[in-house]
Amino acid sequence: MKRIEAIIKPFKLQEVKEALNELGIQGMTVTEVKGFGRQKGHKEIYRGSEYTVDFLPKIKIDTVLPDEQVKPAVEAIIKAAKTGKIGDGKVFVSTIDEAWRIRTDEQGDEAV
Repeated sequence: MKRIEAIIKPFKLQEVKEALNELGIQGMTVTEVKGFGRQKGHKEIYRGSEYTVDFLPKIKIDTVLPDEQVKPAVEAIIKAAKTGKIGDGKVFVSTIDEAWRIRTDEQGDEAV
């Protein structure tokens, strides 16, 4: 099992969700987050004063999948989230040793 963590632009969430649904992936956790990478924020003017917005709004999607679904899922996320502009985001894949479904006591792939 692998955990996919994707950081994307907020307006791309629906497209990514639909792309994952087309693969039969329905379970995910979505969190509104703030951060910056190479963008390093931007400057804005409010009432005549300039200030820097360091942390930009992003969406973090987490899902855990069986190994055979990981590559198609990552490819779908990248295709759906890509704008070609700076700040499109990142996808991280990490190994999950075990998983349990609390309600049924299922373990491993069955719990996902």
